[in-house]
Amino acid sequence: MNFFNQDLTSLHADLVSKKITATELTQATFDNLKGTDAKVDAFLNLNEAAALKQAAELDAKGIDPDNLLAGIPVAVKDNIVTKGLTTTAASKMLENFVPVYDATVVEKMQAHDMIIIGKTNLDEFAMGGSTENSAFKTTKNPWDVSRVPGGSSGGSAVAVAAGEVPVAFGSDTGGSIRQPASFNGIVGMKPTYGRVSRWGLIAFGSSLDQIGTMTRNVKDNAAALNIIAGNDVKDGTSSKREVPDFTAGLTGDIKGMKIALPKEYMGDGIDPKVRDVIKAAVKQFEDLGATVEEVSLPHSRYGVPAYYIIASSEASSNLQRFDGIRYGFRADDVKNLEDVYVRSRSEGFGDEVKRRIMLGTFSLSAGYYDAYFHKAGQVRTLIINDFNKVFENYDLIIGPTAPTPAFKLGDEISDPITMYMNDVLTIPVNLAGLPGMSIPAGFADGMPVGLQLIGKSFDESTLYKAGYAFEQATDFHQATPDLGGAH
Repeated sequence: MNFFNQDLTSLHADLVSKKITATELTQATFDNLKGTDAKVDAFLNLNEAAALKQAAELDAKGIDPDNLLAGIPVAVKDNIVTKGLTTTAASKMLENFVPVYDATVVEKMQAHDMIIIGKTNLDEFAMGGSTENSAFKTTKNPWDVSRVPGGSSGGSAVAVAAGEVPVAFGSDTGGSIRQPASFNGIVGMKPTYGRVSRWGLIAFGSSLDQIGTMTRNVKDNAAALNIIAGNDVKDGTSSKREVPDFTAGLTGDIKGMKIALPKEYMGDGIDPKVRDVIKAAVKQFEDLGATVEEVSLPHSRYGVPAYYIIASSEASSNLQRFDGIRYGFRADDVKNLEDVYVRSRSEGFGDEVKRRIMLGTFSLSAGYYDAYFHKAGQVRTLIINDFNKVFENYDLIIGPTAPTPAFKLGDEISDPITMYMNDVLTIPVNLAGLPGMSIPAGFADGMPVGLQLIGKSFDESTLYKAGYAFEQATDFHQATPDLGGAH
């Protein structure tokens, strides 16, 4: 069994009618996963015994007909803490860390009787764009296993794209849900900053991080966001704004919608084949009755340098806690306290994490703070103002999610700057705290291409409405990988 041909609605109907039990569904998920995951390496660890126990209890209790997600298998990115289940952030630093509490989003999954299948691979501490920076394994793209799945939520994206689970949760600091969603041909939503609690998410960039949803189609994605969104007293940045039913507006009708296409998102650096896919998507939106007009986001080109200063500065602060003293990896044969700190961090962190800690510490240091961190904050404000200006006249913004389709494993890992530029289209959304979603829009050289939809703050509903209308008019979301061979 795989999840290529069933959505949440059909799975729920089968569970309610007892055509399949939660135990059978969970067991079939593990059976399929074990064969599939040997090829793609999406998971870092599995939760088999606890999942099957939970499924049996759910069968005894009965599936609630009004709870769409009861008994549904789900994968969780391994930087979201899970009580009693190892949470590593794909780092040697946390190799044996077993949390004593659940993240708020995990509590919400369990309150809705979702069954956690396991924890997915990522770039260490979510720092990277290809899932090649994991301390434990390299995840592969199911469309072509010689290519990257994107990152940092590469494991979660692959788990969905390869049919291992119908829903996965990831985190997005600068594109880490949307870019792998694009590379894998699935739907990935980064909600508005504050829409979903960050309590229990291992922090990377606290003013940028957001947990979001990854599924095969738009309606499932909206249903998954419904259950994790909402205020949390444990997260001071979580919004008290009321959460609508994100599935309510999925009518397929977008007549009269005004859509902006930034010229900066279609210029140099965008693969011509990706550009062609986006132009075809624009035509599709126009055929559905929307108006698409070119606009400018003039400061978006400064997004990448501003982001890497802000994110790295916040990471340098957040990762101070991993010092070899309280928990996590501790170096052996140390001679004094300084030795504990230096060697534990030198041996426990990978190269990319060290690179960002050093960049962040430099940016925050006396004499450089004004020139770098403060200046990056000012640029961030200019980027926010650009978006606000466009949203005075338009309902949403569209463009490519990533400049290229998935690249080959090993091609860019040795060149951090090239790797960082992959996020040029997704980063401004995090800097502005806006919702952004990637949906399948076509193919280039046999590899999926994602269309990015960007909305006003707390207006995920409009993104889902537009994405659903596009999806109903096309069949890209129904394409499935053959798990392997080069295309």
